[in-house]
Amino acid sequence: MPEDNLIAQLSDHQKQLKSCKLCPQMHGPAVHGGPIVSPILLVGQAPGPREIEINRPFAWTAGKTLFSWFETIGLAENDFRHKVYMTAVCRCFPGKKINKGKVLAGDRVPSQKEIGICSQWISTEVELLKPKLIILVGKLAISQVLPVKKLTDVIGQSFNAEFHQWQTDFIPLPHPSGLSTWYRTEPGKTLLKQALNKIEKHQAWQHILEGE
Repeated sequence: MPEDNLIAQLSDHQKQLKSCKLCPQMHGPAVHGGPIVSPILLVGQAPGPREIEINRPFAWTAGKTLFSWFETIGLAENDFRHKVYMTAVCRCFPGKKINKGKVLAGDRVPSQKEIGICSQWISTEVELLKPKLIILVGKLAISQVLPVKKLTDVIGQSFNAEFHQWQTDFIPLPHPSGLSTWYRTEPGKTLLKQALNKIEKHQAWQHILEGE
């Protein structure tokens, strides 16, 4: 498919996504990156309140950490946003964690029903882009593709699996949340480095670095 046609289809898809109000407990509007034609898909978990305000994925503290990782393997934030299609398991903010009426630290984990409803959007994106590499960020994103009990079981490795009827390569990353110490302590620190090294060596990453 010609790239201009694909960009038009992605743009139309994102307009439909923006108007989605199927999950009453979610806080919109839905967040998405640009209509980027890319061999790489980045799948996050769900936006936070700042991402909803700014209307960009990974636009706040966790994003700064995430993009600092990618910068070590050759792609600064602005270039990444223009060369990688950014998506997520859920596109709206789930709200804060609440227990017995008390607001807790961290965001609510989307329900399986919400994840199922929102999966239609990423399914279309996979169908349109047919990515050669999918980067999974955080345990919720990883669990949509791979069975994962502990991050140490999957971070630092690459996998080939089927996702929305498309067989491709996957490289998981930990979530770059400021509340997490996993990626700043061992063995997480070493495993993160191994994962980034695998991304850097992947043909799809080399493709976008070379600007082909």
